[in-house]
Amino acid sequence: MKTDPHATFRDVIDKTLAGGTSPEDDRSLQEHLAACAQCQEYLSAGTRVIASLGGFSFDVDPRHERKVLWSLTVRAQQLETAQSHRRRIVWGCVGALVLLITGSFVALEFGNLVAAALSLPPMQVQRLLLLLWVIPSLCVSLLFPILPMLSHREERFL
Repeated sequence: MKTDPHATFRDVIDKTLAGGTSPEDDRSLQEHLAACAQCQEYLSAGTRVIASLGGFSFDVDPRHERKVLWSLTVRAQQLETAQSHRRRIVWGCVGALVLLITGSFVALEFGNLVAAALSLPPMQVQRLLLLLWVIPSLCVSLLFPILPMLSHREERFL
């Protein structure tokens, strides 16, 4: 695929017009411009465009400026609040899962003690604990991340 040999110099010209080139780029650009009419025209056109923008200005009503700044501030606060809310949800979910795992382990060990004391088969007690403790706890811990999505869904319909 053939590339335009002047493309890199056009990029350097754009950077020069914006005021962000290195001295090496300036030197190589000047050397190239001495021999290239196409890039000279590109530089000339860019200079004319920038010069014409010098007269392009307008006054802003201070009330509108305050409204824009206020709305930007409010939006930034909303984003910050949403981020802290998400962080709390994640930590709550992690905490719920940790409690689920430790509570389940303790309940199963306690279930073995209860099974031995009541002369019941340990498997039945473990199934009962699984049914009454582990499954509901897992459902509640998985509900934490789903609740914000459900609340946002209701807000969209209102």
